[in-house]
Amino acid sequence: MKATLAVLRNELHRILTLRPAFSVLVVATILYAAFYPQPYVNEALRDLPIAIVDRDNTLGSRELARRVDATPDVAITMALPDLATAEREVFARRISGILLIPQYFERDLLHGRPSPVALYADASYFLTYQRISGGVSAAARTLGTEVETARLIAAGVEPAFASAAADPMPLTAVALFNPQAGYATYLLPAAFVLLLQQTLLIGVGLLGTLPGGRFGSRDGAAANAGPLASVAGKLLAYLVLEAVVLPFYLIVLPYLYGLPRLGSAVEILILALPFVLAVSGLGMVIAAIFRSPLAVQLAFAAIGLPFFFLAGFAWPPEAIPHAIRIASILVPSSAAIDGFVKLSQLGAPLFDARSESLTLWALAILYGGTALALEIRDRRASRLAPA
Repeated sequence: MKATLAVLRNELHRILTLRPAFSVLVVATILYAAFYPQPYVNEALRDLPIAIVDRDNTLGSRELARRVDATPDVAITMALPDLATAEREVFARRISGILLIPQYFERDLLHGRPSPVALYADASYFLTYQRISGGVSAAARTLGTEVETARLIAAGVEPAFASAAADPMPLTAVALFNPQAGYATYLLPAAFVLLLQQTLLIGVGLLGTLPGGRFGSRDGAAANAGPLASVAGKLLAYLVLEAVVLPFYLIVLPYLYGLPRLGSAVEILILALPFVLAVSGLGMVIAAIFRSPLAVQLAFAAIGLPFFFLAGFAWPPEAIPHAIRIASILVPSSAAIDGFVKLSQLGAPLFDARSESLTLWALAILYGGTALALEIRDRRASRLAPA
C-alpha cells in the first residue's frame, strides 16, 4: 500500500511539473471548457433570411408571406421579381432560400383546388434547410387549413365538422428532454464526454512516454514499487485529477450553459469511476506500445476523428455497419456517452444504465490488466537486457 501511495504522489507531481502533461490535462481542459461551447450558445437557428418571388401578388399570397415572416425560424429579407434574380442572391450567400408563389395561387386556393407553392432552400447545411422548410411548411399548412375551414363553413357545414374535415389529425409536437429543440442541448453533453476522454488519453499517453514514466520513478519509494503497485498508483493519480475535472464538465458546465439536468450528481459520479479507469488504462496501454511522446500525439491525432464518429451522436448507431458498431464497444466513450446522457439528461436511475456501467467496468479490467501485463513484460525485458 505504501508503494502504491508513493507512486500516486509521484504521478501527481509529474502531472503538475511536466509541462506537456500539465498543458493537456489542466490547461487544455480549462480552455476547452471556456471556448468549445461558445459557438452553440444560441442553441437554435433563428430568422434565417429567404427571398420571396410573388407571381400572384394578391391578398392571399401576401398573407402567406406575412405568416412565413412571422415564424421564429424564417425572415423574408427580399422581395424579388423573378426566380433568376433570387438564384443569384442564393449563390452570393445573401439568402438561404426562395419561396416561390405561383400565379393564380389565391384563386385556386379559394376554389378548393391544389395551390402548391415552391420552396428552394440551401440543403448544404442540413440544420438551415430543416429550419426553413419547417417554418414555411407550418405557415402554409396553417393558412391552407384556415381557408378550407372557412370555405366549408360558407357551404353550410357546422364549424366543428368543418375544422375536423380540414385538419383531421392535428399534431402537437413536444420536444422531450430538449425543450428548445436546440443543437447545443443535443451536442454538448456528448462532446464533453469526448473531450474528457481525449484530454485524459493524451495526458496519460504523454506521462507514460516522458522521463520517469516507465517502471515508476527513479527517486524515492516509488522506484521500488512492483508492477501492480505502479499501475494501481498511476490509476489512483488519474482518478484524483478527474475527481476535480469530471464534475466540472458533467455537472457545473451543463448548469452554466442551461442544459437540461434531470439526473443525480451521485449517480453520475458512480458511472464516472469505471469510465476514468477504462480511459486511463487505455492511455497506459497506448503509451506502452508507442513509447515516444511524438508517436503518442500522432496516434491520438489519427484516432480522434474515428472516436468522434464511433460515439454515435454524429450518426445514428443503428445506421452504422454492424462490424464497426462492435468495434466501437472497445472505445470507452461509446458506452459512457449513452450512460451519462441517460442519467443526466433523461433522468434515468443508475439501474437503467447498468449495461453501460458493466461495459465500462469490463473495459477498465481489460485495459488495466493489459497495462499491468505490459508493465511486467517491459520490466522482465529490462532486466534481461545487457548492461
